[in-house]
Parts: sequence; C-alpha cells; structure tokens
Amino acid sequence: PAYEDLMGFILALNDSVKRKQNSEVKGELSEVLKQLLSILDTLRQWVDEVPPEDDQVGRFGNKAYRKWHERLVERCPELISALLPEGLVGAVVELKAYFTDAFGNSRRIDYGSGHEANFLAFLCCLCKLGVIKQSDSAALVIVVFQKYLVLMRCLQKTYRMEPAGSQGVWGLDDYQFAPFLFGSAQLVDNGIIEPGQFPTEGFAERYADDYMFMSAVAFNCEMKTGPFAEHSNV
Repeated sequence: PAYEDLMGFILALNDSVKRKQNSEVKGELSEVLKQLLSILDTLRQWVDEVPPEDDQVGRFGNKAYRKWHERLVERCPELISALLPEGLVGAVVELKAYFTDAFGNSRRIDYGSGHEANFLAFLCCLCKLGVIKQSDSAALVIVVFQKYLVLMRCLQKTYRMEPAGSQGVWGLDDYQFAPFLFGSAQLVDNGIIEPGQFPTEGFAERYADDYMFMSAVAFNCEMKTGPFAEHSNV
C-alpha cells in the first residue's frame, strides 16, 4: 500500500503539470507551501553559515557537509512541527526519517535519486495527513520541488557531494530523476521543442526558466564537460 500511495502521489503530481510552463502556475500559494519554501530558504542559509573546509582531499566529499547535516537532524523536529496543526504534531516522529534522508547521506557525503525519493515521500505523507491539498499539486511541483532542486544543486556544488550509485545508461543526471519525469509532462504537446533539440549546445539554457526538464539539462551541461552524448548518455 505504501508503494502504491507514493506512486499514485507522484503520478498525480505529474498529471497536474502536464502542458504547463513554469510561468503558468500563478495565484497565491497556500500557507503550507509558503512554510515549505521558508524551510528550504532556511536550509539554504545554513550553507552560507557552514562553508566548505579548505583541506579538501579527493574529488568528492567536503567534510563540512557533515556539520550542515548535523544541524539538519538537530533542527528537523522544529522545522517539521511548523507545518503541522497541533493535533498532528505527533507525526513528526515518522516524518523526520524521510526529511533528514532527503538531502543526502552524511557518512558517505553523497546524494542520489533515493534521497530525492525521500523528499517526495515526505511530501506524500503531508498529503496523506491532509496538510497538503490536491489544489496545491501544480505549485508543489513547479514552485516547491523546483526550489528543492535548486537547494540540492547548491549542496552538490558547495560540498562536492558524490553521486549515490552510478547512473549508467539509465538517466541524464547523476543525482536527480524526478525533474525529468515532471519536466517531460510539462513538455507534452508543447509544439516548440522536439526531443532531438535539447542536447544542442545552448538550447536548454534558452528554455530553462520555462521548463523543469530544460533547467535540469542546463545544470547538467554547466557541471560537465565534453559532448552531451558522452557525459549524459541515455
């Protein structure tokens, strides 16, 4: 049932952004979405307060990330409680496991699609609790989840987090999967972009503000060198 609930939640989010550019999600955000954005802003601020250590050894894994993650674990109950009505505060016990594992592994200093899945599971739990409403779906993807992606890219760059596992030939990105799922839904029947165009140099950057898929490709091209077909094979 848990697997079915999570898959149903992700597919519902996917349906909510079909044929929608980022700019088409308008209107006042619900209070819970504003609170989620505030939490992500707080986590981003911590990156500035916990700079990377200078004695970096090796390609991946700046140890300062462990200090950042330790603060996350310590402050997690407080952050999550702010999202919940008084009668649901007891759910923090279960929610914190998903939340603290949504931003990478502090021992290995790595991050991958499994951590991303934990963030989606955290959001799914909030939906099951009735905190997030169905009417929040499109903004949850295009505003909140997009902000989560921006935070994770910041963490990846600042602390040189290692990809958790190897993407091999199964995806475009070493770290993320969901932006390509949600992003492809946005591109349905768009009438402008053809699948063969996005690997072209500079093409993704042109549409990065409009589509999550293009933003993810643009970030990939920023972080990697060489021909697209070699560094992001599918």
